[in-house]
Amino acid sequence: MASNQTSLHDVKFSIPIQDVEQQTTLEIEEKDFIDYSKRSQWLRAAVLGANDGLISTASLMMGVGAVKQDIKAMILTGFAGLVAGACSMAIGEFVSVYSQLDIEVAQMKRDKKRIAVVGGGGERKEEEEREGEKESLPNPVQAAAASALAFSVGAMVPLLAASFIREYKVRVGVVVGAVSLALVVFGWLGATLGKAPAARAAIRVLVGGWVAMAITFGLTMLIGSSGL
Repeated sequence: MASNQTSLHDVKFSIPIQDVEQQTTLEIEEKDFIDYSKRSQWLRAAVLGANDGLISTASLMMGVGAVKQDIKAMILTGFAGLVAGACSMAIGEFVSVYSQLDIEVAQMKRDKKRIAVVGGGGERKEEEEREGEKESLPNPVQAAAASALAFSVGAMVPLLAASFIREYKVRVGVVVGAVSLALVVFGWLGATLGKAPAARAAIRVLVGGWVAMAITFGLTMLIGSSGL
């Protein structure tokens, strides 16, 4: 009889302790998830924007280099790609974030009307929450500037790599090497900040950049050799 009471007593107190531990673990995991998910906005505008600038500008330079070995043509092409890409990224980000801003502002206005109609004791509290949400609204100008800057940083890598090398084959090799190193760094950095597998992300970004440069180089050489 005494042993039965003891086992029941143990069961009674062991279950709440396990529940508390599981709840604590879930709260920690949820907190970590929320913290890293908040990084998605500036990660996309920074690391991914730089990666876009790197791949697109390098591919343009490799494409022109396939038919024109002149360093001036290659540099001018890369510079034009930098300016055009930065402007495109900035405008696209501005329009996208502004659309998001309009949606959130419209929702806030609807909530404000609902509060005014319903009323109640929680009206002041909800108004304070709305003021806090206004401060956290996305900034289209800031997002556009960040995208343009990130793209420009990535595009500068192949430009600087090719600027001081006259020999064509050496210049192409240096551009490919510099771009490959930067691709690995950008892939690793984006994965590390987002708590994703770094090695896999770096390899994926590197292979993607190689494929983009190879396709651009090959197709441009094919078209250039046909006399078009």
